[in-house]
Amino acid sequence: MKTRVVILAGGEGSRLGVLTSKRTKPAVPFAGKYRIIDFVLSNCVNSGLFDVMVVAQYRPHSLIEHIGSGAPWDLNRDWTGGVRIYTPYRARNQSGWFVGTADAVQQNFRFVKHGNPAHVLILSGDHIYKMDYEPMIAFHRQRRAHLTMAVIRVPLEEAPRFGIVGVDEDLRVNAFVEKPPEPPSNLANMGVYLFDLEVLDKVLLEDHHNPASSHDFGKDILPRMVAQGYRVFAYPYADYWRDVGTVQSYWEAHMDLLKVPPPLDLYDRGWVIHTRTEERPPMRIAQGAEVRDSMISDGCLIESGALIERSVLSPGVVVHAGAVVRESVVLTDTTVGEQAVLEHAILDKRVRVEKGARVGGLSEPVNLAMVGKGSVVPSGAVLAPGARVGTDVIAADYPEDLHVRSGQPLQTQRRAHQV
Repeated sequence: MKTRVVILAGGEGSRLGVLTSKRTKPAVPFAGKYRIIDFVLSNCVNSGLFDVMVVAQYRPHSLIEHIGSGAPWDLNRDWTGGVRIYTPYRARNQSGWFVGTADAVQQNFRFVKHGNPAHVLILSGDHIYKMDYEPMIAFHRQRRAHLTMAVIRVPLEEAPRFGIVGVDEDLRVNAFVEKPPEPPSNLANMGVYLFDLEVLDKVLLEDHHNPASSHDFGKDILPRMVAQGYRVFAYPYADYWRDVGTVQSYWEAHMDLLKVPPPLDLYDRGWVIHTRTEERPPMRIAQGAEVRDSMISDGCLIESGALIERSVLSPGVVVHAGAVVRESVVLTDTTVGEQAVLEHAILDKRVRVEKGARVGGLSEPVNLAMVGKGSVVPSGAVLAPGARVGTDVIAADYPEDLHVRSGQPLQTQRRAHQV
């Protein structure tokens, strides 16, 4: 029985700050050489699912370029599926921007149902986890479910961020509430949904004609199906899973990778995370440099006297002599100048931190400093913990004292970038 995968990859991701100023959330780099969407794409192919639709909306260009024909994931196929990317389009029926996750699927439903798959597996493109979907599909068929949703236990203090699920002894869902301020339990919705095609068609059409609906799976479709008595079941998942939708969770997920042993094993050859990579020379760590508990990608150059501690460096990062990088995430082709210091910081691609500059600082609770893509941190500048520097910022954009304080956003003043 055929299963078609639909990956929802349209998230604006505003809670990721400068990282999503120029790209959609699933296209944000992660763990050095990957992007967030690589994990769900790899889960699909490792589960034997090769018929994949990616539904994108907000700034999809990086995502489209990254996925391309799907070759790195063995998804460059025609007759047996492959990967296809769909973005909003203007049609005679006044369709347009997707207004919710359910609306995104509804607007593309003629593509979803093409070839008449038995099941539709709907996934979020912005979660970090490794999961074999085949046992979930078998569970769905065994229960004769209309909908099966994957669930996971989360810390109770984090439960208000998620849809919370109630189940009976047979794992049939008997209650569902989206992001309750006082959650009745910590059994959370993972955003992994397996529908029978005919049921999905019916509930989406009903939702489409409901003027009171926000057209969202979590807010509308799921609670309505439970209330109407559909056979909705919860599939328990107990391994590593993280929604990296906030700056804090994005940084914490990177720190998780540096634990011993890591809760998410990227070195498991039985479950490879595939990605599109460019050719880079091997990393080079000069004599006298010190690297502790860190992940260093291809093409990185660490000069003598530099210290890297509990950090993740993407390809092509250069750390000059005497610089210090602690508990930070540094993305592709960023340069850290001599004697510069990064602590509890996240730097996007092609940032230039000049000699002696300081970005962030170690603090409890962690307060992360961020610098956007293509920006400069000039020599002598001090970015306090929690400071935010936008994209394409140059030295002339800084205040006279070169200090950027916590919670103070610094944006470029150049007219071309205010459009």
